[in-house]
Amino acid sequence: MYNILICDDDQDIINALKIFLSDSNYTIFEANNGKQALEVISNSEIHLVLMDIMMPEMDGISAMVRIRENSNVPVILITAKSEANDKILGLNVGADDYITKPFNPIEVAARVRSQIRRYTQLGAAAIKPKTLGVGGIEIDDNAKTVTRDGVPVSLTPTEYEILKLLMRNLGRVYSPKEIYREIWRENPMTAENTIAVHIRHLREKLEINPAEPRYLKAVWGHGYMMEGDKR
Repeated sequence: MYNILICDDDQDIINALKIFLSDSNYTIFEANNGKQALEVISNSEIHLVLMDIMMPEMDGISAMVRIRENSNVPVILITAKSEANDKILGLNVGADDYITKPFNPIEVAARVRSQIRRYTQLGAAAIKPKTLGVGGIEIDDNAKTVTRDGVPVSLTPTEYEILKLLMRNLGRVYSPKEIYREIWRENPMTAENTIAVHIRHLREKLEINPAEPRYLKAVWGHGYMMEGDKR
């Protein structure tokens, strides 16, 4: 049983999402603004958050910043088509994904399953090689931990999966759309901004000088690759 927090000031949206997720093994928690969401997260074990951006008292972006101070729980933002800039801002402050109103029930269920699977360490990852090392960066895929020069680094589930993909395929260049397909298991209409945000976060956490990355390289016009000595 997994605990999902739905945070939206529109009760009709909450009710619709509860219906979309009703056939799965989920317990649903509710909140109507960012402050309530933070209270739920602090008092309950939450495995995924679905959170609206535009809310009273505390909006979704502000709540997202507070959540990332203490937790790497997956967060899927609920956005309107007109909130394109807010989507990127949300990814910038640590959101893992977003869904756009009006909702496609199948898409909502698939995105929720994907994020929970990564967060709870289930699925095929358990049978793959457990330890990956490139230069000073090491992934323990059993414990789902990352270190740089022996120092623990905290990554979101999405950041972790992108890093693992690139480390497993050292020297291979992945386009943003290829990365998106590998991580989200769907074909994107566009992926450049989404992937660029996650790569920037990875560089900030793993590179000594993010402006001159040693490991996470951009191949202009083509995509991204991991470079370094494999261990």
